[in-house]
Amino acid sequence: MPVEKRPLVLEQFPKFLQSLNDQLDDDDSPIWNVDFDLNTLPPPLPNQPEKPKTPPPPPPPELSKNLHKLEPLVINTELTSSHPETGKRQNDDPVCTTPSKRRKVSHDSTFSSSHHNRTFPTGSEHECDLDDDLLAEVKAIVEDQDDMLGPDTSGSSVNQARDDGARLEEQTGLISFHVISNTLSRQPTRETLLWLIGLQNVFSHQLPRMPKEYITRLVFDPKHKCLALLKDNRVIGGICFRMFPTQGFTEIVFCAVSSNEQVKGYGTYLMNHLKDYHVNHGVMHFLTFADEYAIGYFKKQGFAKDIKLTKDVYQGYIKEYEGATLMGCELDARIQYTEFSLVIKRQKEVLQALIEKRRNDCRKVYPGIKCYENGVRKVAVKDIPGLQELFKDAAGSVPKIPEPTLTPDQLYNACRAILQSLKSHSSAWPFLEPVSAEEVPDYYEYIKYPMDLHTMWTRLKNCYYVSKKLFIADMNRMMTNCRTYNEPETEYYRCANTLEKFFYTKCKDHKLIT
Repeated sequence: MPVEKRPLVLEQFPKFLQSLNDQLDDDDSPIWNVDFDLNTLPPPLPNQPEKPKTPPPPPPPELSKNLHKLEPLVINTELTSSHPETGKRQNDDPVCTTPSKRRKVSHDSTFSSSHHNRTFPTGSEHECDLDDDLLAEVKAIVEDQDDMLGPDTSGSSVNQARDDGARLEEQTGLISFHVISNTLSRQPTRETLLWLIGLQNVFSHQLPRMPKEYITRLVFDPKHKCLALLKDNRVIGGICFRMFPTQGFTEIVFCAVSSNEQVKGYGTYLMNHLKDYHVNHGVMHFLTFADEYAIGYFKKQGFAKDIKLTKDVYQGYIKEYEGATLMGCELDARIQYTEFSLVIKRQKEVLQALIEKRRNDCRKVYPGIKCYENGVRKVAVKDIPGLQELFKDAAGSVPKIPEPTLTPDQLYNACRAILQSLKSHSSAWPFLEPVSAEEVPDYYEYIKYPMDLHTMWTRLKNCYYVSKKLFIADMNRMMTNCRTYNEPETEYYRCANTLEKFFYTKCKDHKLIT
């Protein structure tokens, strides 16, 4: 947008939205007339000579009565965002430079909280270490609510999940969730427009540092969608997001709940609904820029600073903000997030019942050993009543004796194979050689015991690793040094996390750890 036109838009656009809001609340407004004809409007007023230092007059009020004026004004606005604090401009309509296969995505405008049709592994695919009789007994105990303590029976908030209250309100019809968006393909319903305006008001009130014009442009942008939380048919919260199905992620732009409706679990349940919506549409990653006040909330919802996606997947697609932290969340298609807390509660109840049963078994009193009366001086452990049963697992079998340690040749070959695999890994480039004091002058002021893959290879050739503990300790030191010197949002920090997971996987493959 030309610079000289920005003051005009910033001054006139809020007035236009206010006029539109008044028309939406009026049942007799012409915008609800399907047969409305633009040609019936009176002719526009003649242009008046522009006076110096005076802004141009606002558009005639009759023009606000035309519903078709809403979408061109919002959509044709130049899709470039500026950070509210720094003024940094970012491209909001990127062009994909690498070809990718598109996935078909459904664009239903309503959202249902019904159970998802997902396929889960059956019991036959996993061996169970509990016999059928024990499972039946535990199931009977868990289902007997008179003997179990929990949020459904005790009424205490200590054991209650954050979203239990919101889930109950949804089941009773007090609240509802809807995925809505502006559209060019058809005329939006009155209900949808009212909800979008309600979301714009909530975001503007709860995010005062964000310009209202910026919030309005994204909420009404057809490329963005909104998950609206309604209570008594009134918008009390929501999430504005933009999906990138070809890239496999979604950007969360705004997330807010009205101040008088907070601390009721709505925020958690709202995010869980959004997760279920994306699992059903095959998008398994969230990305968002969180300020210092929102980091705590996103951490509770499963977001982390360790981004699972590579940078080339999302760079150029999402809006970047200076002073904010990029956080990501990876979804699991096997989880129904709106029921997740209920599943965890039931699992806790099952474990508690198993612990109580095992505790009762441990309290069993066995008869004393009487063989000493006959002069016996030694007794085998297996002959002591009750001792062997104590170490049996739930299936009734005694754990096997640990395998003997590796021979020196086996240890050498295992360490050599692991180091070769690490050196060829894509995240190993920061650790191939020792850190240069010329390139990083202050590194050795913070790191007193440096370590790298080249040094470990030299130690392996010199037969330094006489035990697997020494080998694993050097690797842990290398990762700890990297995380100590570098910040969590740096590429070096992420490489250390990725390479560490790969290292422990290889150690299990070579039986260095179990």
